[in-house]
Amino acid sequence: MVTIKEIAQQSGFSPSTVSRLLNNDTSLSISPETKNKIIKTALALEYDRKYIQTVIEKVALLFWIADRKELEDIYFKEIRINIEKYANENNMELIIIKQQDGVNKVPKDINGFIAIGGFSEVEISKLESITPNGVFIDSNPAPDTYDSVNANTVRITQMAVDYFVKNGHTDIGFIGGMYNNPNTNLYEKDIREISFRDYMQKLGLLNSKNIFSDKYFSVDNGYKLGKKAIDELKEDLPTAFFVASDPIAIGVLQALNEHNISIPSRVSLISVNNIDVAKYVSPPLSTFHIDIDELCKTAISLLSERIIDNRSLQKTIYLNSNLIIRKSFVMA
Repeated sequence: MVTIKEIAQQSGFSPSTVSRLLNNDTSLSISPETKNKIIKTALALEYDRKYIQTVIEKVALLFWIADRKELEDIYFKEIRINIEKYANENNMELIIIKQQDGVNKVPKDINGFIAIGGFSEVEISKLESITPNGVFIDSNPAPDTYDSVNANTVRITQMAVDYFVKNGHTDIGFIGGMYNNPNTNLYEKDIREISFRDYMQKLGLLNSKNIFSDKYFSVDNGYKLGKKAIDELKEDLPTAFFVASDPIAIGVLQALNEHNISIPSRVSLISVNNIDVAKYVSPPLSTFHIDIDELCKTAISLLSERIIDNRSLQKTIYLNSNLIIRKSFVMA
């Protein structure tokens, strides 16, 4: 393991100064430039972050998810909790700012930010005036300025369709939510629906009558859309549905169960997220596991790179996903 003496030699400061800084001696008076140089040297020499007691970075978590949406879709709550955990483990001072606070509440002295939710061009411009260091989770609104880490929902959608086709389904539908464009405040097709339409068209299997979407990624919306599909399609109900998220799929299950539509013998479902409750519903959901833990660790790592290493090249990372097979879809 690298020693205090080695860090001192490389940074050009005394072992006493290095030791006092890394051990968070509050009586130590040094400039921000000195602190930054010592910490950068320590990390470059692969000194373990857990032994650095002083705050390494001051980071804003921009949580642009409405309270109602966080309650309806636990996915976002888990992201927030994991970011808080990994920021703490990496000695980052984390300041949480919510959408109702606005970007004007972002401190000018932050080293960088992690952002979750939809951000307008005006908000992006404001962030650019504050810091060049930022990572977006599950969106990529400024790829030429900031980093992002995303679940590979395009590939997930294609894989879901492929699983269905491989198991004899050609009449495949889609049920999902919509994307709220922060620049217009209008709801638009979500990337999963766009990918579904494109891929089904490519396979020659697209039937637009089998696609149902509305604003929210919630259980209530899933139930409403499931009922709508059953009422409108009747005997022409597809033999399979790809559902954009687990909360929506839970609502769809409720609608199908109410109408005594057998799952999966009459209708098979594949969903996305693998939230905890997915394995307890009836029948348990087959769903793609989004590794929230890895999503958040990657975001923290990307931001640290930008701040500590002064990396100027932007990175966009897509994480793949595995299908968890349960009883709503059974492989042949």
